[in-house]
Amino acid sequence: MPMIAMPERAIPDTLSPIVEALCSVAADLSARISLGPLGADLGAAVGANTDGDQQKALDVIADDAFRTALRGTGLRWYASEERETVELIDATGHLALAIDPLDGSSNIDANVSIGTIFCIRDALDDGNATFLRDGRSILASGYFIYGPQTALVVTFGAGVRQFVMDRATGTFRETPSAPSIPAQASEFAINASNYRHWAQPIRAYIDDCLAGIEGPRGKNFNMRWVASLVAETHRIMSRGGIFLYPGDERPGYERGRLRMVYECHPIAYLVEQAGGAATDGERPILDIAPDSLHARTPFVFGTADKVARVATYHDLPAQEVSALFGNRGLFRA
Repeated sequence: MPMIAMPERAIPDTLSPIVEALCSVAADLSARISLGPLGADLGAAVGANTDGDQQKALDVIADDAFRTALRGTGLRWYASEERETVELIDATGHLALAIDPLDGSSNIDANVSIGTIFCIRDALDDGNATFLRDGRSILASGYFIYGPQTALVVTFGAGVRQFVMDRATGTFRETPSAPSIPAQASEFAINASNYRHWAQPIRAYIDDCLAGIEGPRGKNFNMRWVASLVAETHRIMSRGGIFLYPGDERPGYERGRLRMVYECHPIAYLVEQAGGAATDGERPILDIAPDSLHARTPFVFGTADKVARVATYHDLPAQEVSALFGNRGLFRA
């Protein structure tokens, strides 16, 4: 049985086998995750990946499952956050996939929504060169979210589409309405425990949000932080707002912690298709080419005007961004 119930708008023929394979693995992962402690210990630490980040059992299970399922789908190159190098799947394939097989794995034991992030490109003859390009060459990107609903949110370059897994049939069915990032929102997401390490423009932006209706923004904001990029993205797709993971002064965090190839390029492409914006704080993420497979970048995305506002804070005179709740009248509302 196909993993995607026949949608009204067809999925591009060249991409359909890959999407079907991804859905098949996602359905299996959803079933495993839903068992929680009744199943295997999916949150058990099993080592570290090539960047030194702790791997959980489900990270490895997901990576192996996706790589295996993608054989015979027209995929040539497979690049995973869990693997050091690009892997050849089929020398005659014409497509390439970058994937974060299991995003948010630190939340497995907490029963918080986690997910899978991916993007598809045309394959070049060289595996590394295929992925070390800017994001404007992406053909499709999306994520699976494993939560109260298991859903696929995806773009093929013509807007965003959402499919929810029907547990009765095991298939993904397209929803009547597609996600579109609202133009107005009053939520921001950032790990505020790192405030003391941020650069002044980021501090100034957050200070102004926290100042509420009495501050230069002239409105009250709510703060969120899930520590699961997929969960943060899904909320912004539904309600708008802004997500910030800036670089900071800590060793190893100068360029943030999120990876361009596996996380930021795919999410940025999706967010732009949903009417939002995504930058490294100043430049559009999709205009930036990574210098290595596991390159990291600061990441800011969400409602377009809020993302643009963050970039403007980087252009303010130093005396303005260093003054707590300063008179930044330009940024009211």
